[in-house]
Amino acid sequence: MDVFLPIAYLRNQFIPFSEANVSIATQALNYGTGALGGLRGIPDPQDPSQILLFRLERHCQRLSNSAKFLHYDLSAIKIQELIVDFVKKNKPEKSFYIRPFVYSSGLGIAPRLHKVEKDFFIYGLELGDYLPAEGISCRISSWYRQEERSLPLRGKLSAAYITSALAKTEAVESGFDEAILMNSQGKVSEASGMNIFIVRNGQLITPGFEQDILEGITRDSVLKIAQDLGIKTIERPVDKSELFIADEVFLSGTAAKVVSVKRIENYELPESYLIAEKIREKLVAITENRDPNYSDWVYPISIN
Repeated sequence: MDVFLPIAYLRNQFIPFSEANVSIATQALNYGTGALGGLRGIPDPQDPSQILLFRLERHCQRLSNSAKFLHYDLSAIKIQELIVDFVKKNKPEKSFYIRPFVYSSGLGIAPRLHKVEKDFFIYGLELGDYLPAEGISCRISSWYRQEERSLPLRGKLSAAYITSALAKTEAVESGFDEAILMNSQGKVSEASGMNIFIVRNGQLITPGFEQDILEGITRDSVLKIAQDLGIKTIERPVDKSELFIADEVFLSGTAAKVVSVKRIENYELPESYLIAEKIREKLVAITENRDPNYSDWVYPISIN
């Protein structure tokens, strides 16, 4: 059962999470006119008086950009200030996940973005491993990733996640942990809520933005870490058949972090995951603020 942080932010005030409710007539609930963020935080292992947030500035900027698609002007600086206040008020004691959300809060039946009130809320919950750390199985989904020409995929819009939900449930109900979605051109796009990487001949390969992927922040982190480790990285289209013969396949995301894929459909993948493990270990060290070369990725918050 999810354990939610006790304080939420809604309608310009901090209130108990149990009281943070919206009307059933809220436009975003009816039409998916919302945009979400998601970032992780942990108590500082070296200093219990601090909370560490991973890539806070980047997450706030992406949500601010997503809000523009909803005709909502909400600055990254404002989002960041509120998230920092949110953490200070909650003082989480375990690894946690923050969900900031911008949405059309007006009550009306017309699906539109103009002349509709907007609002912003934040809540959080304790969160350990989102997927099994020892590795997962995936199936190729029968559902396809949306196209940029029908949905602004550079935004993290709530409406897009119906496809993720369909794909995830299809995968789990057919005996797998996760789904891999193809795009309309028949190329590998992403998982239900994560970006995907493969390793072939020592090279790290991932679909580029033109493959209708989300501009993942953990994805960006993985690419930069790999380059710093001397691993050659390539962003290009990936064929389905490459998944079955790859030396490694792994997923990345804020909730999932870095998780290895052990099986795709009925194809067992190699047991050795040297590159994924190197990147995972480095990412953990960075999020715990143990790597001074990446200190600008970690935002410390004093909770005293």
